[in-house]
Amino acid sequence: MKEIKISTETITLGQFLKLANVISTGGMAKWFLQTNDVFVNGEREQRRGRKLKVGDVVHIQTIGTFTIRS
Repeated sequence: MKEIKISTETITLGQFLKLANVISTGGMAKWFLQTNDVFVNGEREQRRGRKLKVGDVVHIQTIGTFTIRS
């Protein structure tokens, strides 16, 4: 499990994907979420604007699992 540190209270899923180096640009977020299985705290998620907070767990099949830390 990889830890991703954020300096704000929340971060969007699209911003998270870029911060975690899963995608190279923010514009790829919508496409990535439509073509890959992404789970936030065990639930399938396709909204790039989904707010993530410290303690949330993001699992991306074929890539790995990440936790949000401050």
